[in-house]
Amino acid sequence: MKRFACRMVQYLHGEYGRLEPPKHFPCAPLTAYFLRRLLLIPFTLLGMTLLVFVIMRMVPGGPMEEALKKQMGSAGEKGQSAARSREQQGGSSLTPAVLLELEEKYDRDKPMFRAYAEWLGILPNDDPQRGNRIGVVVPEGKNEVMVPVPGTIDEVKVTLDGQGGFRAEPPPGMDFSKWRVKVQSPQEQKERWDHRLKGKVLLETLPQPRVVLYRPGFDGLLEGSLGTSRKYQEPVWQMIAERLPVSGFYALFDIVLVYIVCLPLGILKAIKHRTWIDNFTSVVVFAGYAVPGYALGSVLVVFLGARLGWFPLGGFTGDDFPNLGAWDKLKDLGYHAVLPLICYMIGSFAVTTLMTKNNLMDNLAADYVRTAVSKGMSFRRAVFRHAVRNSLIPVAATFGSNIALIVGGSILIEKIFDINGFGLLQFNSVLEADDPVVMGLTAVSGVLVLLGNVISDLCVALVDPRVSYK
Repeated sequence: MKRFACRMVQYLHGEYGRLEPPKHFPCAPLTAYFLRRLLLIPFTLLGMTLLVFVIMRMVPGGPMEEALKKQMGSAGEKGQSAARSREQQGGSSLTPAVLLELEEKYDRDKPMFRAYAEWLGILPNDDPQRGNRIGVVVPEGKNEVMVPVPGTIDEVKVTLDGQGGFRAEPPPGMDFSKWRVKVQSPQEQKERWDHRLKGKVLLETLPQPRVVLYRPGFDGLLEGSLGTSRKYQEPVWQMIAERLPVSGFYALFDIVLVYIVCLPLGILKAIKHRTWIDNFTSVVVFAGYAVPGYALGSVLVVFLGARLGWFPLGGFTGDDFPNLGAWDKLKDLGYHAVLPLICYMIGSFAVTTLMTKNNLMDNLAADYVRTAVSKGMSFRRAVFRHAVRNSLIPVAATFGSNIALIVGGSILIEKIFDINGFGLLQFNSVLEADDPVVMGLTAVSGVLVLLGNVISDLCVALVDPRVSYK
């Protein structure tokens, strides 16, 4: 990799025949610089995910709060006195045991940073597989309870000693080494009730002890897992893997088409400055920039899709796509991609075109171009040999940031054209308060964006000989 980078630098600066790298651009500092940048990615990602995790836990109206509202409002009205009683306790269907089950379901039964460490995979999770935990309330007047083992027909007998301890007796022949038991005392349940439901009086003097049987394990980011969606009960990795190629398809074609069109157009506008070509293309480019992509998408869907029927109303592919041949699949994919790609590209045209034009005009007015022309070099050669290459430095600086299109896409465009991509998944996961999906998307998006920034620096380093990384 180091030799390849050095040869690329030598080629760009007309020194391909030399065996040693150029003195103004040593490869050893370059390699060390990018290694440092890559090593900073985990720490930056750690800060990003921690910030999102804390915000999700602190913002009101999360899934835990919504579940509590449903429980508190589930009982029917049976008179004013009954309603007043439910208001005092927080709803007749809500008991301390139900509250603890909800906290366990939504991972609100432990401190915030403990939960974040479990998501990272540093500490074990009580129920990594979502189904290996069960809680049973000890019957009143009893000191023992039979707890069913999740996924089996076995039961574990748990006997309380009255001093806060217990004894678990698994059935004969059962491997109980990976299972754990904990007892939630009445006082602990009351503290959780007072903490979660401030102002709601617990009518019971003290609830009965609750025995929890669970199977802990490591299942976090360090183990290659992003958890399971609470709404769809699917692995987050699988949900992302299904949608990432869709957004990646539009992002790739958007980047390729924008650079193929905008770079030559920017060069042409700089050379033909203040001519009718420059004025006409400026009107077209700025008109496109003034129209938001989602607004244009709505117009295209109504007129070209619904009224004229030239293009489909939405979707990534047609309904009969799996039954088509290879060539017909390509045509169907392109047929559905025309309108979304127009909406994706319309905003990028003006930025890339004007960036190329303005930088090229600055370089054309520079002394080194005038000196080259005065020494006999043709204007065409001076432009394309020297000025254009230096004008591409700012464009190269934004190249890696285009990777953000893969993960971000356009939420509104995907919504309008019913494209089940990465952006729409982010939007729905936030609305549904699906914590595992939001955290998984944050991790994947953060890695790709940070890698994009490193790629931008690498592009600048390969194009600009003045950059030094000593």
